[in-house]
Amino acid sequence: MARLKQKYLDQIAPAMMAEFGYKNKLQVPRVTKVVINMGVKEGVQDVKIIDQCAEELTMITGQKAVITRARKSISNFKIREGQPVGVKVTLRGKMMYEFIDRLISIAMPRIKDFQGVSDKSFDQGGNFAMGLTEQIVFPEINFDKVKKIQGMDIVFVTTAKTREEAKKLLQLFGMPFRRK
Repeated sequence: MARLKQKYLDQIAPAMMAEFGYKNKLQVPRVTKVVINMGVKEGVQDVKIIDQCAEELTMITGQKAVITRARKSISNFKIREGQPVGVKVTLRGKMMYEFIDRLISIAMPRIKDFQGVSDKSFDQGGNFAMGLTEQIVFPEINFDKVKKIQGMDIVFVTTAKTREEAKKLLQLFGMPFRRK
C-alpha cells in the first residue's frame, strides 16, 4: 500500500471526521484522480518536441502519456484539426498516491524561491488546480537531456463538496499552501 494512502486511512480520515462531523467514513472526502497536462504549442511545428514531452511525463508519472490533438482548426493559432497540441496523464489508485507523495515531499522543495501554492485555485466542486513552470523539479528528469523547459498543469479531483473540505484534505496530505 502506498505510504500516503496508509496515512489517509490512519490519520487524515479520522481527523476529517472529527473536524467536519461526518457520521460515516464514506462521507469523508478523498482524492479520486490526478490529471497532469502539458500544453505544447511548439508541437505543431516539431513533432519531436511532443514525443520528448510525452517521454518526460511518462518518466515523471510512471504511466504512459497520451498525446492530445486539436479538435478543430483555429486559424489565428495556425492549428489544424488533428495536429498534436499537448500531452496528458490521468492517475488513479496507487500510482496517484505515489505521484502526490513525490510531488509534495520531493518536487516542491526543489522549486526555486518557493513560497507555497495559492489556495485560490479551488473550484465550487472542491477540485484543486495548480501549475508548475518547469518539469525539471522532478528527480526522474535528466537535466542534460531536456531540450525544452516545459510547464505542466496538475488537477486534483476530490469528492469534497466545498472548498474548505478540499483545502483541509490537501493540507492534511501535506500540501504547502501560501500563508496570507
